[in-house]
Amino acid sequence: LPVGAVHGFCQMLWKLLGDSKLSDRPTHIAVIFDHSAKTFRNDIYDQYKANRPPPPEELVPQFPLIREAVKAFNVACIEQKGYEADDLIATYARHVLEAGGDVTIVSSDKDLMQLVRPGVVLFDGMKNKRLGPDEVREKFGVPPEKVVDVQALAGDSTDNVPGVPGIGVKTAAELINTYEDLDTLLARAGEIKQPKRREKLIEFADQARVSRELVRLAQDVPVKTPIEEIGVQDPTPGPLLAFLRSMEFSTLTRRIAEALGADVGALPEVSVGASLKNKGENKSSAAGQPAAKPVAVPAKGEAAAGTPAAGALVMAEQARSVPVDRAKYETVRDIDSLKRWISRCRNAGRFAFDTETTSLDAMRAELVGLSLATEPGVACYVPLSHVAGAEDLFGGGGRVEGQITVNDALSVLKPLLADPSILKIGQNLKYDALVLRQLGLDITPIDDTMLISYVLDGGRGSHGMDDLSERHLKHTCIPFSHVIQHAPGGKKSEKNFAAVPIDKAAEYA
Repeated sequence: LPVGAVHGFCQMLWKLLGDSKLSDRPTHIAVIFDHSAKTFRNDIYDQYKANRPPPPEELVPQFPLIREAVKAFNVACIEQKGYEADDLIATYARHVLEAGGDVTIVSSDKDLMQLVRPGVVLFDGMKNKRLGPDEVREKFGVPPEKVVDVQALAGDSTDNVPGVPGIGVKTAAELINTYEDLDTLLARAGEIKQPKRREKLIEFADQARVSRELVRLAQDVPVKTPIEEIGVQDPTPGPLLAFLRSMEFSTLTRRIAEALGADVGALPEVSVGASLKNKGENKSSAAGQPAAKPVAVPAKGEAAAGTPAAGALVMAEQARSVPVDRAKYETVRDIDSLKRWISRCRNAGRFAFDTETTSLDAMRAELVGLSLATEPGVACYVPLSHVAGAEDLFGGGGRVEGQITVNDALSVLKPLLADPSILKIGQNLKYDALVLRQLGLDITPIDDTMLISYVLDGGRGSHGMDDLSERHLKHTCIPFSHVIQHAPGGKKSEKNFAAVPIDKAAEYA
């Protein structure tokens, strides 16, 4: 698993929190993420960001780890549906300025340069350089308050902002410096001497105005986390050092441990277990401490303390400690309940996923239901296509009431399954991916326990889920032969999972 981006992020965050000089140390801090859903800009222009390529493969599995790092540092982790991270940053910057504070935006993103003003600077952590009005003018040829107008004219191929064809940043800056602002320029476009430039500005005036709405950052987002709740809090040594050690960042772990006055040698599996157990609970914020306390679970075998192998052993011990109570598993029968589970999966940053179908042939299988789990003992089954009996299987009737339709369920699940920042975990996920691909859905990124088992221990005869569950969790799964017997019909080969009663299917799934 690549962790280079996670390491760089942790170094930067610690530099901001721990290595800053006393006068530079922030009083409030938050890490802002883009929400995976579409934003108001897609309503303005449906092709916004339509041609943006997917992120590099090595970055995708690191997105959820970076979220975990933020929580481990006891820093607020914020995103909001309908808005981009830049909009939230702009809004928080306005709130801080109105409260009389100064703002440092840790980014070199050109789209944030429009926010630079007295009291607001950008900080390029890679170059250790502050970006103020002079740097903005060097980049865009205009002062910060006119950056939006330049971007509206020049457009942005990365975000698919159209702008005015044939006008780049340099020409746009010349025009804005001459005519002061976009509205004046467009109103006086007929005065421009160059024929082609004049024609383009007249023809694409409305497109320039739309582009301005796309590049202008919203500063009035109704943020759900107020400034008062993102005050800087010292990280709790146990969870933070546990996370860093689980990532095998040995030098950074020692450096931070020394700064926090913690003894790394005194934090073996205990804090690793706490960190991994908390993973995904999303209960740590700038206003509070992680809720769970360390659980003392000794490492087994020869796994070195603080390594991923030791962490895996701790996770297995903790999973075994949670009693299996199938009566607690939820059966999701309406869209609102499914949306609550989707939110739970997003907050966790990863979830286990499985499909139930009518056939082992993924190309012919029909989706009957699916299951989600966010932690040991917390899981649900979403029935979609269960029927009342075998006689109805091929007649198109007999659908059991109290189920979400396949189309409705997949329409709300699609953004979650395709979200590159949320890890999907499953067994033999190639099958599930093929089933869902027939329905127009893609799953990414994934961890496949069957493949992981084969890579780690290829000499074993079986890597099936029942075998892995028994071996690692000491848990015996319900055999398929047991659950399918609840379906009406004669021979087992003639039975169909769609006819299994929903309550029995939920226990099995």
